[in-house]
Amino acid sequence: MSKLKLSVLDQSPIHDGKDDKEGLLDTIKLAKKCESLGYHRYWLAEHHNTPGYASSNPEVMVNIVASNTNKIRVGSGGVMLNHYSSFKVAETFNTLEALYSNRIDVGIGRATGANFLTARALHEQNGNEYSQKAYELIGYLNQNLSKEHPYHNVTLTPQNIKPPPVYLLGSSESSSTLAGILGAGFVLALFIGTHNRSTKIIKDYKKSFVATNVLKKPKAILAVACIVGDTIEEAQFIASTHTYWKLQAFTRPNRDALLSPNDLKSVIENLSPSDKKYYDETMNTMILGTAHSCKKQIEMLALEYDVDEVMIVNVTYSFQDRINTYEALSRVFDLNKNNKI
Repeated sequence: MSKLKLSVLDQSPIHDGKDDKEGLLDTIKLAKKCESLGYHRYWLAEHHNTPGYASSNPEVMVNIVASNTNKIRVGSGGVMLNHYSSFKVAETFNTLEALYSNRIDVGIGRATGANFLTARALHEQNGNEYSQKAYELIGYLNQNLSKEHPYHNVTLTPQNIKPPPVYLLGSSESSSTLAGILGAGFVLALFIGTHNRSTKIIKDYKKSFVATNVLKKPKAILAVACIVGDTIEEAQFIASTHTYWKLQAFTRPNRDALLSPNDLKSVIENLSPSDKKYYDETMNTMILGTAHSCKKQIEMLALEYDVDEVMIVNVTYSFQDRINTYEALSRVFDLNKNNKI
């Protein structure tokens, strides 16, 4: 596993009780840092009307991160395609690829990234259209929509741009199989929810994969939540911020912004038995511990799921705590030696 690639999925958390916009500025700082540390890609997430997270527009953040870095691949993780016209998304990423040749990834997902009312404000379409939109997006980028499609003759501007690879993000067989059929990459989100994700998801993806001019072979990635501390107890303490935020997200109609671990001590002690159970289950889905123990866990997962790349999701109250994790993982994986970009 010495050649395992590590990448970053950034949800642009708002750190240290700062103003919301600082979450976007911290994303730029972290992207530059992670490029220097040898990470392979840097993807930006999409969340709407979500306390604690700053980025609602990943394509804008892809542009600004790419313009502030030099070599690292940059992409969306992901654009929530049901909200948007597949042609407009194709135009956007075709333009980004024209500006940053061979550095852009198009990550898409079917979730809303928003509450019901906000999703309606975004003109969300019926979720059943996701498969068709994903097909159209890839067809527009590759200029190979079937002749029967009503928009077969519509072309992207600027023209003659090498199409960027498309990745589907998901946590189930439906997304992985669709990715394979479409000849797209697939990212299995182990950091979402607490349900079991079978290795069969990746196996089915590889089995169903149809080669394209953009991806000749299946490309599967794992996305995991990971926090490094000097001890596992310190990592768990730091992780309480994200764990409690997730507890609110999945069990409460409203949620707070990111709270500091110190402020959460008494809150966690007074959780109801059912909430404490969900809190513990959520924390158990994260990779927590020292740098060396986290390395072992990441390598075991990569071996179990048969992937050569893992994306690290890291949400903390303190911005410095996030930097510490990415620095520590870079050291133990020797990324600047192994992950030549």
